[in-house]
Amino acid sequence: MARGPAAAGTGAAVPVTAGPAPSSGRPLLWLLAGYPVWWALGLGQFAYWVFAVPMAVELVRRHRTVGLRVPPAFWLWALFLVWSVLGLAVVPLEMPGTVPDSGGYGGAVLRVVNYLVLTVLLLYAGNLTKRELPTRAVVAALTVLGLATIAGGYLGMLAPRFEFTAPLEYLLPGGLASDPFMKTLIHPASAQVMDIFGYDSARPKAPWEYTNVWGYMISLLLVWAAVLVLGRAGAPPWVRWGLPVAMLLAVVPVVHSLNRALWVGLALSLLYAGFAALRRGRVLPVAVCALVAVLALGVLALSPLADVVRARADAPHSDDGRAATNAASVAAADLSPVLGWGTTRETLGSSDSIAIGPSAECPGCGQHVIGNAGQLWMTLVASGWVGTALFLGFFAAVAWRYRSAVTPAGQGALLTVLLLFWYMFFYVALMSPLAVTMVAVALLWRDEEPLLRRGTAHGRGSR
Repeated sequence: MARGPAAAGTGAAVPVTAGPAPSSGRPLLWLLAGYPVWWALGLGQFAYWVFAVPMAVELVRRHRTVGLRVPPAFWLWALFLVWSVLGLAVVPLEMPGTVPDSGGYGGAVLRVVNYLVLTVLLLYAGNLTKRELPTRAVVAALTVLGLATIAGGYLGMLAPRFEFTAPLEYLLPGGLASDPFMKTLIHPASAQVMDIFGYDSARPKAPWEYTNVWGYMISLLLVWAAVLVLGRAGAPPWVRWGLPVAMLLAVVPVVHSLNRALWVGLALSLLYAGFAALRRGRVLPVAVCALVAVLALGVLALSPLADVVRARADAPHSDDGRAATNAASVAAADLSPVLGWGTTRETLGSSDSIAIGPSAECPGCGQHVIGNAGQLWMTLVASGWVGTALFLGFFAAVAWRYRSAVTPAGQGALLTVLLLFWYMFFYVALMSPLAVTMVAVALLWRDEEPLLRRGTAHGRGSR
């Protein structure tokens, strides 16, 4: 039965059996599984823009034929989009205590476009049927991306200075290609080399823009690899045996990334998996989670990785700077609680003195970006308290509605959404981590909604 336009706009997941061919979901699968290729070409996060075009075309076609559905609480996300656009009006305003003209339309417009692209991705994945976009295919594509991220971690460790000029860089005007921010987005490199222990340390980032994005992504993608392992009945040997080995091998670059929030996030993921299994009365998965934790701790204790962990614990490095910019984000939201400031700004001086700023001897001193230490802080600065409430409210509503997800993919999707509320304090989710989170929301809405409604109807019938 086809779904007509009159039914569009509701959260109910009604299958569409007529219309599009089974190949409809290919743009999403090509985007995810092929991301390392797009990264090597220099597209990076702009690949989402490219693939959003055929996705948007399909949404328009579907809207004209069978209608579109939206997920529950989508009105919160829609209002957040409106808030983000309205925030462009306050970009020219000067924020007290910041460097004049440090905010600009470039970053603000880029952020708004990214949110719109993510909206297209969400609606596209959620409106396709399982025939058009099989859940297992999405899980497999995310797992392939996870394996590429693990490989990128080892590349960053073994060849930390590896980089090359991407084809896109040759096509862009020289001034744009050499801009530091743009170069970070389009110039492939294996690692960020940073002075954390008093000497240069290579922190893996391939195939992502920053080591923090690498950490956030490996955390999310390991979840989906675990989902594929749990549903491995009839799978080829590399899935049954090779994938768990690859997941254990990820411990090495995870430690060398020096991302403490990532380490805690992985521990939280294991606790979630154990809790979900216990809630369903399944003891074996709990034992597996415990075994994985013991093996990971054993690898750490019996290898030089333990020294890396101890050294990182003794070297807070960026804690003071993060605390100062996070406090500035809250102060910025207090000054403009409704619309925020449209985009990020740079602090005057440093956390120690207003007189401390960049110099030839210390180019990184002072004038830190307010809002770049996590998605929460960035949203507070850009969209104020109201915009932040709308942003977080959407994901909180989704997580609450599908809190009883029963399928492995549903539970993995729920964990993906929940991890946003941990990493938002430390990592910016825009663009790739939030894209994976949107895919998770789409799968929850599409796959779990019929089960939820069926359970509700059954409960009413039994009364």
